[in-house]
Amino acid sequence: MGKGYTELKERQRAERDGYPENLSLRVHRALSWLNRAEQCEDDLDGRFIFLWIAFNAAYANDTGEIRIAEGRRLGEFLERIVRLDAGGRLSGIVWQQYPQAIRVLLDNQFVFQPYWDHLNGIEGAEDWEQEFRSARIAAQKSLARQNTAKILGIVFSRLYTLRNQLVHGGATWNSQVNRQQLADANQILGDLVPVIIEIMMDNDQDYWGEAYYPVVL
Repeated sequence: MGKGYTELKERQRAERDGYPENLSLRVHRALSWLNRAEQCEDDLDGRFIFLWIAFNAAYANDTGEIRIAEGRRLGEFLERIVRLDAGGRLSGIVWQQYPQAIRVLLDNQFVFQPYWDHLNGIEGAEDWEQEFRSARIAAQKSLARQNTAKILGIVFSRLYTLRNQLVHGGATWNSQVNRQQLADANQILGDLVPVIIEIMMDNDQDYWGEAYYPVVL
């Protein structure tokens, strides 16, 4: 069992005076949303949304480079986090704790955005099935090579589709049709987010970028 909000918050209070301002704000915000997520014991929808906000608070930054696709930025962030993870905690989550849940998630067309694009009649999404097969092959290769950063990138892209369904009103609260994928997503994200925050705290002198919406008094 990994560290949760209480343990990470105690560490943050002890160390925060030594953090650069940008990291201090990221960790403070991320932990506040992790705390809220952990209070959603019986609300899968709320827990997932709060966990996603916690991740975004830690990860997102305004580089001013609008041309860089979000997928590429996220991939670079995950590669960096995995590289800095000296204890192999993220690899442990992927390959020891949730290998089956991750496989199920990657094989689920309902968290594959081109599937929904096709259903909504978006031009260019007609070949979603071929894209899905290709994505599964790519995922299987990454699984075979135990490429943690690559698998995490694919996982987060699927979770992003689930996030959009909830945040943009594309699902009913407490719906029965998506319980299992939300339960799996919450287990995976609930362990990944605290570890990501902790790795950033472990590497507090690295530059993590300026946070979105700085505090203005």
